[in-house]
Amino acid sequence: MLVLGIETSCDETAASVVEDGRRVRSDVVASQVLVHAEYGGVVPEVASRQHLATVVPVVKRALAEAGVAPHDLDGIAATCGPGLVGPLLVGVELGKALAYALARPVVGVNHLAGHLAAVFLDYLGNPASPAYPHLALLVSGGHTLLLRVDGPAQVKSLGATRDDAAGEAFDKVAKLLGLGYPGGVVIDRLASQGNPEAIDFPRALPGRQDLDFSFSGLKTAVATRIRARGLPEPEQMPDFCASFQAAVVDVLVRKSRRALKRESLHDLLVCGGVAANRGLRAALAAAAEADGFRLFVPTPKLCTDNGAMIAVAGTWALARGERAPLDLSVDPGLPL
Repeated sequence: MLVLGIETSCDETAASVVEDGRRVRSDVVASQVLVHAEYGGVVPEVASRQHLATVVPVVKRALAEAGVAPHDLDGIAATCGPGLVGPLLVGVELGKALAYALARPVVGVNHLAGHLAAVFLDYLGNPASPAYPHLALLVSGGHTLLLRVDGPAQVKSLGATRDDAAGEAFDKVAKLLGLGYPGGVVIDRLASQGNPEAIDFPRALPGRQDLDFSFSGLKTAVATRIRARGLPEPEQMPDFCASFQAAVVDVLVRKSRRALKRESLHDLLVCGGVAANRGLRAALAAAAEADGFRLFVPTPKLCTDNGAMIAVAGTWALARGERAPLDLSVDPGLPL
């Protein structure tokens, strides 16, 4: 089965052809980072116009790199939410148009379900996949979730953020520090050179035994310190970033370990853009060795938004018999 996946939920225009839900035949991403950098964040209207300009060339390139003609496709999958409404519409409308023209089925895919599916792709020699049931820590720009996953469409939320997501905290703190957009990557790079114990930033909800998250207090602590002492000097920036990152990572790791024990699960899947963070990956690897659970994290390219994850989730949906009508719309707040 050859499925074309189209992803346009935010600021990446992506398309991919995946074979049998495992083999990535092509994976093309057109980033808008440079376009939005001057604004310090994603501007929805600008993102929509960029998607309109790039989505057809991206899809054509994905088909060419996969070595398939449009009529070779067995189905089309497009992200229908959550995300920015304008960008989502670009991908969904193209997906429906292709499905109509080719007389092929189309499915709308939840962006978060795509992230959960990414690790199952046989990409760059990915050796194994988590067994069902497993725990998933989904940490993307706008979401921080702990999920019990009993199957491809069987997901139960165990914990979520009460305010800012981890990815939002990284980007907002980077903006406070004048590190540019997107800031999470810069913080991660600087943190690798710093001392995570240099500044004792607060850990959210320390006395609670639930599985929820909160990062707004940490962001406020950073802003308060900057107002009181000014921006760190260049030589102090690695320690500052390492201390902030450690405060985020410690909470993510602690809650994940707690959830694994409560649910009696032995496999942990970590996905979403923040899963590419080297500090988080290292801390979770150490926890896995200490506790004896198995850790699964997609390659960094598959942590960020991409069409391959949408194609594999779409393959699973098509195999279950799902079909979307040609009046399929988008839902920017679509729940998982």
